Amino acid sequence: MIRLNFCVRWQEEAFAQMKYTPICLASVILMFALTASAQISSSNTSGSQGRPTSAATINSVIDHEISAVEKLVTDAAEAMPEDKFNFSPESLKIPGDDYKGVRSFAVQVKHIAASNYFIWSGITGDPLPASLKDGNGPEDVKTKADILKFLNESFALGHRAAAALIQENMLQTPGKSKSTRLRLAFFGVEHAYNHYGQMVEYLRMNGIVPPASRGKSD
Repeated sequence: MIRLNFCVRWQEEAFAQMKYTPICLASVILMFALTASAQISSSNTSGSQGRPTSAATINSVIDHEISAVEKLVTDAAEAMPEDKFNFSPESLKIPGDDYKGVRSFAVQVKHIAASNYFIWSGITGDPLPASLKDGNGPEDVKTKADILKFLNESFALGHRAAAALIQENMLQTPGKSKSTRLRLAFFGVEHAYNHYGQMVEYLRMNGIVPPASRGKSD
């Protein structure tokens, strides 16, 4: 019950911070529809050239977006060396900075994974991992390898969530959530992108070019 209440409260606070409005929600849904329509047109064009067609759906569009942010986050996490995985800008002691108490790189990654579970489990109905208590992830997940495993498993849940959306349930609110399943599905993507941006800053503070920004000569 404690973890359930935390999950509901965390979602409400996160959504409030993002300041989403009904107009924004409608705009995002429209964006998905337009993207799906464009993919359908592209598929039909391909089909006319002798290749098989596959109609895009809300599920496939959301799943594609999950895959996109999953690759960015995972590649960035893998790019940080093990000995710098617990780096925090607070350690730089920059005069006039305001980094005291900010999450380390490791906890940024764990936070994305933990949030994925809190957000997408509402769609799939999967139970949360037993050791997951809050948004910073399980305390016993510490090594780079274990954190990456936790991250990968959380995105696997996201793909299951995308597949679980159907016309009859996507606009329903699961459990005690105030958000629809569709809202939860794409909010997980938005949240991961937000923290990916912070991961990029941490990499660059350590002289590491994020994989997504590397050219052929890097």
